Amino acid sequence: MITYNAGTADVAVVGAGHAGIEAALACARLGLETVLFTINLDAVGNMPCNPSIGGTGKGHLVYEIDALGGEMGYAADRVTIQSRTLNLGKGPAVHSKRVQADRQAYRIQMKHTIEQTPHLTLIQAEIVDFHCTVDDEGHKQLDSVTTKYGAVWNVRAAIFCAGTYLGGKVIVGEVSFPSGPDGMLPATELTSAMRREGIRVMRFKTGTPARVLKSSIDFTGLEEQPGEDTALAQPFSVRTDPASYADRPKTMCHIIYTNETTHTIIRENLNRSPIYSGQIHGIGPRYCPSIEDKVVRFSDKPRHQLFLEPMGMDTEEIYVQGFSSSMPEEVQRKMLASLPGMAHAQMMRTAYAIEYDCIDPTQLRPTLEFKEISGLYGAGQFNGTSGYEEAAAQGIVAGINAARKIKGEEPVILTRDTSYIGMLIDDLVTKGTNEPYRVMTSRSEYRLLLRQDNADARLTPIGHMVGLIDDARYEAFQKKQNAIEAEVHRAKSVTIPPSDRLTEICLACGTQPPATGTRLAELIRRPQLDYDALQEVDVTRPALPRIVSQNAQTLIKYEGYIAREMAEVEKFRKLEGTLLPKDTDYTQLKGIRIEAAQKLQKIRPESIGQAQRISGISPADISVLLIWLKTRGQTSNDIAANSDTDTEKADDGT
Repeated sequence: MITYNAGTADVAVVGAGHAGIEAALACARLGLETVLFTINLDAVGNMPCNPSIGGTGKGHLVYEIDALGGEMGYAADRVTIQSRTLNLGKGPAVHSKRVQADRQAYRIQMKHTIEQTPHLTLIQAEIVDFHCTVDDEGHKQLDSVTTKYGAVWNVRAAIFCAGTYLGGKVIVGEVSFPSGPDGMLPATELTSAMRREGIRVMRFKTGTPARVLKSSIDFTGLEEQPGEDTALAQPFSVRTDPASYADRPKTMCHIIYTNETTHTIIRENLNRSPIYSGQIHGIGPRYCPSIEDKVVRFSDKPRHQLFLEPMGMDTEEIYVQGFSSSMPEEVQRKMLASLPGMAHAQMMRTAYAIEYDCIDPTQLRPTLEFKEISGLYGAGQFNGTSGYEEAAAQGIVAGINAARKIKGEEPVILTRDTSYIGMLIDDLVTKGTNEPYRVMTSRSEYRLLLRQDNADARLTPIGHMVGLIDDARYEAFQKKQNAIEAEVHRAKSVTIPPSDRLTEICLACGTQPPATGTRLAELIRRPQLDYDALQEVDVTRPALPRIVSQNAQTLIKYEGYIAREMAEVEKFRKLEGTLLPKDTDYTQLKGIRIEAAQKLQKIRPESIGQAQRISGISPADISVLLIWLKTRGQTSNDIAANSDTDTEKADDGT
């Protein structure tokens, strides 16, 4: 290839999907000259799968991205066409916001934001190669990226966010061809460059359902699924004006179910399914299987729930959520026609599976920088995850850390106790993944501390410290936190005297009325009562924003549980604070099992806490590491205490 020097930048971001957008915006907003490459400008911020942002666990990520100073939540608020809060029948730890988004408006919004951001250049070009310099000790440093046109950009860092484009191959029945999502061109050459530099590559698979013309669907008798009142819903972003959010246009979704006819069509054509014929080699997402996979794996179920979701306000495309498939197109048509209201459905886009290359994320540090290549970072599906939200979360962390490294500042490492983002990254770099990784609330040990309603309390100070949250926004955040603290204090101080009205409220809610004056906080702690129900008898209550009163209620109602989780966090932080030397050769440590030494050598954990979370590392192995640290003179009272604790765990078999 004939190359030429195209210019110099601080950071190159490869891919302008959800990870690349957050990475590039973070770098540029922190003052670094950033160049963002995309195969097609029309694919910036694209949603090739479901037209939604948020969901169980994923909504938490969006709030956290916003708290750090990211863009996803603000953009989603501006294109919301339906909002719902999931899991309201459960506790606040798992309440998760999900919105239907106007797909085209989201892309336009994100692209325009990028185009207007100082220090950020957006270029349509495929990156096919990158170059590293090697010092006398053999350490690699990334120093340039090269486009398919031969343009060489000299950079100090690069963030790879290739999504599902890398080696992309679309598969529909017996038909397969190289392609990115939504008919875009694939990225065909970067994988070989990565392998040349010793990067371990994996092959994953995902898929998407068909899109159907709205006017061809008979909605008569279909179950409607309305959204919540946006006047009461909390937007994703604190930047969003609540009044404008309340006025967002609203759309209706519908629920339908597969039936025995659908399942029969699928079973009769399984021999033509690429999943079962052996044509698909990539590993797919366990928690978002194709409909044919559901029918086979859950053969006892007579039906599966599907959702009909609009793609936007200015399009007639309907997304059939839950009906992902790689069946031949003719079979897909029969499957669709068997569904309620879909007898004459016109399929506008065929469902497909897509295989793509990604990397083994255990090659990354918690900063998302490659261990063996300084200045090279990975984010998004490139790192083996699934989902727009997981991608964006990694993108902002990679962008922050690339910027801070170039500036000579300490990296930002989010931990499991501070955020779902920290949990996501820790799972990836410590345990790796053998399938597209999806965030779920059940993965977290500290769910009650990591609620979506307190994401700002957990992460806005970090966003401000980094430089992505300005002083005005930080002052507003502090004012809100002070108001929550003051309301909790008031509720613990105010006594509600017995009254006829209090008796009526208690009996209506199914709880015994108190016989004497009772602290407001004690009443709120009763499962049957809440802050709103007690409004009439709480005569000293100040006028507060709903988000403040709801936060205060959660802190009061779950105070004991929160205290217990905080005690667990303190133990966790002691182990995280016990650092392991970066140059340790674990194969030379006496007393440690061979399997453990091999895994420690591969992952190279940064702390005892991270080592403890590696699959296959036992409490006995941790005890050996702690004793070894003592012999090196790198101990403290905390380490000694941790050593005793872990020895006890090994002895009792836990």
